[in-house]
Amino acid sequence: MDPITNPFAPGAGTAPPELAGRDDIREQVRIVLERTRRGLAAKSVILIGLRGVGKTVLLNRMRLDAEAAGFSTLMAEAPESRSLPALLAPQLRQALLELSWNAHAKHIAERALRALAGFVGAMKLRYNDIEVGIDFEPEPGLADNGDLEHDLQALLLAAADAAAAAGTALVLFVDELQYVASDELAALIVALHGASQRSAPVVLVGAGLPQLRGRMGDAKSYAERLFEFPEIRPLDEAAATLAIVRPIEQQGAAIQPTAVSAVFTRTQGYPYFLQEWGKHAWDAAPASPITRGDVEKASALAVAALDESFFRVRFDRLTPTEKRYLRAMADLGPGPTRSGDIAARMDKSVTAVAPTRSKLIDKGMIWSPNHGDTAFTVPLFDEFMRRIIPGDDW
Repeated sequence: MDPITNPFAPGAGTAPPELAGRDDIREQVRIVLERTRRGLAAKSVILIGLRGVGKTVLLNRMRLDAEAAGFSTLMAEAPESRSLPALLAPQLRQALLELSWNAHAKHIAERALRALAGFVGAMKLRYNDIEVGIDFEPEPGLADNGDLEHDLQALLLAAADAAAAAGTALVLFVDELQYVASDELAALIVALHGASQRSAPVVLVGAGLPQLRGRMGDAKSYAERLFEFPEIRPLDEAAATLAIVRPIEQQGAAIQPTAVSAVFTRTQGYPYFLQEWGKHAWDAAPASPITRGDVEKASALAVAALDESFFRVRFDRLTPTEKRYLRAMADLGPGPTRSGDIAARMDKSVTAVAPTRSKLIDKGMIWSPNHGDTAFTVPLFDEFMRRIIPGDDW
C-alpha cells in the first residue's frame, strides 16, 4: 500500500489520527477548567500512567481544547536537568504578554510581568539556569523575596489576577512532572493551594509516571486533597479497534477483523504501540484489506523500530549496574516483581541493590506499585531487555 498515504504517526507526543478512548478524561478536565474560570472550587488534575500510554498526546490535545475555549495556557515539559523556575518563567512571560493585549487586562498583566521580573531576579541567585528577558522593571516586594514557595505563590496569584481581568483562567500544562525536584514540587503545590484558597483562576493540568502521586504526597501531605489523579490506562479492545480501523477507512482502505485482533494482542492496547504496528502493517500490506498475515510480517519491523527508538533511548541512559538490575527483572517477567526476588536473581542482598533501584526510580525506569514490589514504567521492556542482552552472560 502507498506509504505516502499511511495515516499512522508513531512519535514522541505526535498526535494520532484518531484519539480514541479518552473522551471521559477530556470532559473531566473541561469541567475543571470551566469551574476555575467561574471562580468555583475545582481540583487540579494530574494524569498518571506508564510510558507509551499517550499522556503527552492527551495533554497536548487538552491544551488545544482549552485554547479553543478561550483559556490562557502555557505548556512545558520538565526535563531532569532543569529547575521549575527556569521551566515556568519563559512560558509565563509569553502567557502574560498575550494577556496584556487584552484592553481589560493590560495594566494587571503588566503588573504580573513586573512580578515575573522580580521573581526571575530573585531566583537567579539560586537557580542559574533561568534565561528569560523581561522588559519590565520589578515591583519591590512583589515575588522577589528569594523564597520559592512564597514567590511562586505571589507570581501565580498576580498572573491569575490578569487572567480574571481578561475574563478567563490561566491553565498550566506541565508534562513529566516526576522529574521536578522535591522542594520545587512542594513550592508548586503550595502556590496552587494558595490560589485555590483565594478562588484565583489558575489551575494545573499535569502528567507523570506512577511514582509522581507518591512524590507529591511526600512533598506536601495535603496534595491528595488538592489534586485529582486519574490513571491513564491502555485502551480497551473497542477503543484500540477504533484507533486502528478508522484512520485506515478514512484513507479508503480496510483491515480484516483478525488483523485488528492481532494488533491488539501484540500491543496490549498501548496507544504508542498501536501507531507503530498500524504504520508497519500498512506498509507491509501489498493491497487492501490488511490481513493478519500482513500484521505478522509487520511485527518484526515494529519491534525493530521500537528497539532502536522507544526502548533504546532509555537503555542508553543506564549504567552497567542498572542494566544488570533491569535484566534480572526481565528474567522474572513483566512484573510487578518482588524486590527481594530481583536481588536474589542477581545473587545479592536487597540492601546491596537498593541504591541501584532508587536511581532507576529517579530515572523513571521503574516504580513501586506496592511496598516491596518493583515494576517497569515502560511496557514490554522486559522483552526488550531479553532481546538486547540475551542468554545468561549478563
